[in-house]
Amino acid sequence: MATLLYRLGRTAFRRRWLVVLLWAVILGGAGAGAVTAPASSDDGTSFMPGIEAQKAFDLIGERFPGTDANGADARIVFVAPDGEKVTASGNRAAIDALVTEAADEPKVLNAVSPFKAGAVSEDGSTAYATVNFKVKADDLTDADKAALEKAIGEARASGLTVEVGGTALAEQPAAGGSAEAIGIGLAAVILLITFGSLAAAGLPLLTAVIGVGTSMAAIMALGSVFGLSLTTGTLASMLGLAVGIDYALFVVSRYREERANGHAPGEAAGLAVGTAGSAVVFAGLTVVIALAGLTVVGVPMLTKMGLCAAGAVVVAVLVALTLVPALLGMWPDAVLSRRTRKGGPARRATDNGGSRWARFVMRRPVAVLVACVAGLGVLALPAASLEMGMPGAESKPVSSTERRAYDALADGFGAGFNGPLTIVVDARGAAGTKAATAAVREIAKEIGATDGVVSVSSARFNRAGDTALFSVVPATGPNDEHTKDLVRAIRSERAALERTTGATFEVTGSTAMNIDIAEALQAALVPYLAVIVVLALLLLLVVFRSVLVPVKAAFGFLLSVLAALGSVVAVFQWGWGAGLLGVEQAGPIMSLMPIFLVGIVFGLAMDYEVFLVARMREAYVHGDRAPDAVVSGFRHSARVVVAAAVIMIAVFSGFVGSGESMVKTIGFGLAVAVLFDAFVVRLALVPAVLALLGDRAWWLPGWLDRLLPHVDVEGTGLATAPPVADGEAAPQEPVRI
Repeated sequence: MATLLYRLGRTAFRRRWLVVLLWAVILGGAGAGAVTAPASSDDGTSFMPGIEAQKAFDLIGERFPGTDANGADARIVFVAPDGEKVTASGNRAAIDALVTEAADEPKVLNAVSPFKAGAVSEDGSTAYATVNFKVKADDLTDADKAALEKAIGEARASGLTVEVGGTALAEQPAAGGSAEAIGIGLAAVILLITFGSLAAAGLPLLTAVIGVGTSMAAIMALGSVFGLSLTTGTLASMLGLAVGIDYALFVVSRYREERANGHAPGEAAGLAVGTAGSAVVFAGLTVVIALAGLTVVGVPMLTKMGLCAAGAVVVAVLVALTLVPALLGMWPDAVLSRRTRKGGPARRATDNGGSRWARFVMRRPVAVLVACVAGLGVLALPAASLEMGMPGAESKPVSSTERRAYDALADGFGAGFNGPLTIVVDARGAAGTKAATAAVREIAKEIGATDGVVSVSSARFNRAGDTALFSVVPATGPNDEHTKDLVRAIRSERAALERTTGATFEVTGSTAMNIDIAEALQAALVPYLAVIVVLALLLLLVVFRSVLVPVKAAFGFLLSVLAALGSVVAVFQWGWGAGLLGVEQAGPIMSLMPIFLVGIVFGLAMDYEVFLVARMREAYVHGDRAPDAVVSGFRHSARVVVAAAVIMIAVFSGFVGSGESMVKTIGFGLAVAVLFDAFVVRLALVPAVLALLGDRAWWLPGWLDRLLPHVDVEGTGLATAPPVADGEAAPQEPVRI
């Protein structure tokens, strides 16, 4: 591996113009594809096949043709001025005028007056009208929205308070450009402090931006084909930018080190790619494994997010291995320190903060180990109270009309009104139309009598008369535990009702969908963890040729991810410090977030493990004693690992300002996870454990040593190869002693 990458690095250095041209062509081609590609749209696949709510949702689309279950909707809420009622003549006329005007729009399927639908609160202060569209929210034009907004404005002019919920006029979250700009700015400052050179700081940023640009352009170009969403692109850019900077940082840092050792620029580039590049390859592989492992969860959207982010990581690895040495070839001395460029003696690593810290930890390994485990354990305690759901309008800022509409409906009709359940009755098993009608009536009556149900709407049949829909309003809110219990209670009545009526039913709607998704994802978490942990352990076993080091890495990851989840629960679910992060209302954690966080954190945790421990392995293989190898690894890598971790924290923290709840939560979770993993686990727990293990840390049974392939990540072959001048070709095989 090291020899192959060494040749690649030297080739990229020598053929720098060709490499840069190839990347320019790739970026230009992807950009052209993104510009000319049609707009991305939903591919029509189910969000999560197999769960009951999704099956019922699909059944609605099948039995009620001509209506799109995903069609946009607007729930317009009217609140009368103090002391008045919405039923007053003037208020009623304004509401009816709005409904009539909305119903006349060509893309509107129906608009029902609250006075005909009985959608007026008992005290007469609040009413709502639902406007359903024939098309999805993404297919509504600005003109379509403007027409509805005009009608709403006229109703407000009459003195009514009018707020709008639903998907039709919902504000779309920003694409995250400002978050990326903040992350890049902070990364630039950190790199400048680390390297003391503008060129050395700018090169990782430049190559990372090129890599992210290529990845994002490719995602946009393929968006209409694979149904890739805005969230998919945001998360891919988040990871691509973070790892792109880190991977380039490690190659540039090793290049500077090899130049300090007296190597010519081309040779230094080859050695940097052969050694640090090997760590980059395997670190990237661990991230890809974790992200690609999301396919086992069974959520198509999560699969797309994982695969797109994995693709961005692959691009970042390729950029670090080819474009970085090519740019080093264009400015071979620019990335060096000012002292070295002026002809002064290069400052070689002898003793620095990293080595001193390693010795400090190794003198008191038990105390450090106990402190790390205890501290992270305390932070992980809130994770035991993790509640998963899908926060909706209640989590939006009170400045948004969606949030105000949500609150107005809760005040006027009760907390459960914002999360109605939809019952789909399949009456094909009943004998005839009359029997089907009687069966639906009986099912609605029994469900209405269930504890926790406030009201049941009238049933609506399809044209064939064999399927019916009706809504059930719970007494509690969408994310309340009592609502989850109610869904389970209604479903438990199904078997008995099917025996007596010959018809069956299923429960769906956004509330039931969120409950089913949360339960399915919770069940998928353990298999997912098993897949990525086993695959990553096998990969680390090959990299480090040790049994205990991969196990230690996995243990450290578990501490990091549980502490990160605990922090997320404390902030986003319990509300501790939520106001500082712009979280309007604490509530359950978005269902997709924990499993996605676990996958990404696992990959990033293995990143730092590979970068740090590979240097220890290199020193150990080259003859250092086990304690000296740990100190050597910290001497050469600790400063760069710290810089890389701070950069990642900066990049992820930038996404906390996102308007999208999932991106905000993941940005925070990743930032604190990197903080815990890099500074507590990798820089404190790892040297403490290795100090206690000594030479046993690198133990590998002889039979397993013979079975495992030798990938030479530590660069043993390069250490025994003769030096090569910049004008010469690299030898085909290293000369071994």
